[in-house]
Amino acid sequence: MKYYLIAGEASGDLHASNLMRAIKKLDPMAHFRYWGGDLMAAQGGQLVKHYRDTAFMGVFEVVKNLPAIFRNFRLCESDIQSYNPDVVIMVDYPGFNLRMARFAKKSGYRVFYYIAPKVWAWNRRRVHKIRKYVDKVFTILPFETEFYAKYNVPVTYSGNPLLDAIHNRPRKEESFDGFSVRNNLSGQPIIALLAGSRHQEISRLLPDMLAMRSHFPNHQFVIAGAPSFNENDYAPYLEGTDGVKVVFNETYSLLQHAHAAMVTSGTATLEAALLRCPQVVCYKMWGGSFTDFMSKKVIIKVPYISLVNLIMNREVVKELFQSTFSLDALKDEVSKLCYNEEYRRLMLKGYDELGYIMGGPGSSERTAQAMWDALTGR
Repeated sequence: MKYYLIAGEASGDLHASNLMRAIKKLDPMAHFRYWGGDLMAAQGGQLVKHYRDTAFMGVFEVVKNLPAIFRNFRLCESDIQSYNPDVVIMVDYPGFNLRMARFAKKSGYRVFYYIAPKVWAWNRRRVHKIRKYVDKVFTILPFETEFYAKYNVPVTYSGNPLLDAIHNRPRKEESFDGFSVRNNLSGQPIIALLAGSRHQEISRLLPDMLAMRSHFPNHQFVIAGAPSFNENDYAPYLEGTDGVKVVFNETYSLLQHAHAAMVTSGTATLEAALLRCPQVVCYKMWGGSFTDFMSKKVIIKVPYISLVNLIMNREVVKELFQSTFSLDALKDEVSKLCYNEEYRRLMLKGYDELGYIMGGPGSSERTAQAMWDALTGR
């Protein structure tokens, strides 16, 4: 069969690549065409557009790049029609994929949505579009499965693909010393910095994360390099900072060996928890107190911004968001993570409960099987 996949971020590239690998086991004649990244490209097929050229964050960035965004819409529409796939598989990336789902469904193609839009968090009206334009939704969180079912959306839960990625990670038996030597690090405990995968996130959060160095001289600060970035992207932030390292393609190993982490809200918060790394969740946007008010009163419909706390339905990790984010608050929280053993113990206990709820690996295979059964009528 012919599969057309659309992923617009680093996490989507990862999970779509694992799904492609699982599909090939069921369908040896599978042919792929996709929007994504290097991990998907490693599975074969044709890459139409890399996600680093399509990711725009924030109102200003979106408005500034509207001509490019509309060109991408037109390119994707014509490319789908030219390829004429058996199914179009959307992977997260709702701002782009919901429009493409509408086009694909109206054009007569089957539409699956993997890693469904977080409509339970904001703009819940979009659930009606999903019910209308998506043949089946494949969710990765138990509570969102219940949400979609409540709106009569055909939905299947087959586990979370992060568990597969973490289970299959390379060098998971490597020691701290081995990791340090291989990456030219010192023997000091590590504070990991996961500042996001978009330029806007890094520009807003990385300087504040780096400002913590003077408060923790007995720790080394190590940045997890985003997959679509290189050392030149981080260089402006590292001027005058001796000893800060950036490691690429090592995020899971870094979290496994880190003593604590500062993590930008997103998938990385769940990754850190599953790898049992104590963390503080950070996020701030433009607009200051106005954005804070709008987020809490109008936009965000859930009590937490991190997946860890959402799944657990309680505060397991501290969230510093907009008005609660400050250098003093960040310093206090990192101090607790590094030096308060009881605080660390309670967080790790919460992580253990989270791991039990999430279950084990095998999500990619189960999702591929469910898709294959739907496509073949089994």
